[in-house]
Formats: sequence, structure tokens, C-alpha cells
Amino acid sequence: MTIRVGIIGAGIMGADHARIIHRFVSGAEVSFVADIDLARARSVAATAGGAAATDDPLALIADPAVDAVLVASHDSTHAELVIASVNAGKPVLCEKPLAPTLDECVRVLAAQRSAVGDGPELISLGFMRRFDPGYVELKAAIGSGAHGLAVLVHSVGRGVSSGPGSTNASSVTNSAIHDLDIVPWLLDSPVVEVSWHAPRSSSLADGFQDPQLMLLRTADGVLSTVETFLNARYGYDVRCEIVCETGVLALTEPSRTIHDSGLRRGTAYAADWRPRFVDAYRLEVQAWVDALNSGTASPLATAADGLRASAVAAAVIASMNDGGRTVAVTVPSV
Repeated sequence: MTIRVGIIGAGIMGADHARIIHRFVSGAEVSFVADIDLARARSVAATAGGAAATDDPLALIADPAVDAVLVASHDSTHAELVIASVNAGKPVLCEKPLAPTLDECVRVLAAQRSAVGDGPELISLGFMRRFDPGYVELKAAIGSGAHGLAVLVHSVGRGVSSGPGSTNASSVTNSAIHDLDIVPWLLDSPVVEVSWHAPRSSSLADGFQDPQLMLLRTADGVLSTVETFLNARYGYDVRCEIVCETGVLALTEPSRTIHDSGLRRGTAYAADWRPRFVDAYRLEVQAWVDALNSGTASPLATAADGLRASAVAAAVIASMNDGGRTVAVTVPSV
């Protein structure tokens, strides 16, 4: 069976998902692309085997030629479009975050429960780091116990430059949200309290605090630092170090070449996240498609995972707005 996927959003992420599905994912095809810019939707659709295009995402969701929906539009649209997909009875893979606010996340989960009851969940969430080979190896190494218990985690995310309109809060809900998911996933332990801290801000940040430092404490007692630095300029750089009782585990950048030139030796950094996580995106989407074709539960992050990450983000922002005090994480019941 071939799953016909409708992609909402023809920007960087939507275009990349269309390319990945068209070229690298078996058992699926792009059948429809929607974007508020119809010309952009048509351009992406043309690169994905001549799919249909529209500027109406709700028309895409309702179209019988769409078996499953992939939401890669602006964060502010996620809740509405995921709820519409669920109400149409269609499986949906939503890029992170599930929604920008905790209240919207609650609405999304309530809609799914109303639509499916105790049946199979329809929502999968795009926390692709869970499929990155390096993170998968880290999790396995922690779980093996070969180096004793984990005691500290250092998670770092740096970019070349921030996007337009970045704020203190959006740095958490759009960028650090990956760390707020991956740390408890690695440790198999939920985040129970957080605090937010600010060093001197970079002069390259436009009207918001950059970098930011967050402290997370998980239920197992592990303390984690999360650094988010959107305007680091030197390249896209993701690091993760797990300090255990008798050893240290570290994520390595997947550089495949070394450059020897001009009396120097070094490796190159990517300009954004796509080259770094190209394998993670491919593996994630293939796993989603495989589950749809086999009728099994999606192995991706769930809507509940998205709710938990957003609850942590909300606690971080509460700390941010209250002098960096330690804030307990409260996950709403749905």
C-alpha cells in the first residue's frame, strides 16, 4: 500500500519533507501540498512528483486523495490543523512544537481523545532527535549501565543566526523544546523542576536574550544544563554530554571529512539543522509510514510527549519572568 501524504507548509521544513518522502521514503508519496503562498505550494508540489497544490490547508485535509497529513506550517497554526486532521480521522505527523502554548496542547489532546476514545492515536510529533543515530546510541549506552548511573547532562544547541521575530519565549518553545524532550527521553525520567538563567547577551541578538541557560532536574535526581544560543555565528552545532559515575558519554558531530589546508586541520559546520539531522528526519518519516502501512502504533513521539515538553517550556518561561526562580513542572491532566 502507498500512503498518500498531504503536506501543509511549503517553507523550509515542508519542502524538505516533500523531498525526503519523494526520494527516500518507501511506501508513501506526496499527493497534495498546501501553503498560504500558492506559488510556493505549486513549486514544492512540482518537485515531489507533480502533486496537487492549494492555498487552503483545510481543503487538503478533507481531500480523499490524502490518507495522512504532515503539518510543517508556522507554529501558530499547529493546534488548529492537527485538530482538523484528527476530526477528519486522518493520521497526522506534526512538526514540533505540538502548539506554542500549553492551553493549545491541552485542546489538541482533548480533541484526539474525543475523536478516537481508547482507539489507536492519530497524532505523531516530530521530535526527530529520537531517531538520530547518535542520540539512539547515547540512550542505549546509558541504559546498559556500563558506566554506572547518569548524574549530569549537558545539552547544547547553537545556530548561525536567529529567525525574524525571535523572542526570549520563542527561543524556548521553538528551539530549546528539542532539548526539553530529548533529555527526559535519554534518561527515561520526566523533568520535575526547572530554572532559567541569562548571561550577558550577545550584541548580535536583536532585542532578546541570547544565549540562554536552563537547569532541569529530572525525577531520577539528574541535573541537566541546556544552552540555547541562536546567534553563535560559527555554525550549526548540537552537543550532548552524559556524565556517569564511572565514565562520560558524548555525542559527536557526524563529520565525514577532515580538511587539511593552509597549515590548518579541521571539519566544517553546517549552516542550519538540515544536514546535521538529515538521517534523523528520513528515519523518522519512514518509521511513521511503516507504522501506517502495518497498522501498528506509531513509534514517534506522541501528543502526550508534546504536552509534557510544553509543560516544561511553560515552567522555564515562568522562571524567566520571575528572576530565574526554580519552578515545578505541572503537566495538565487531559
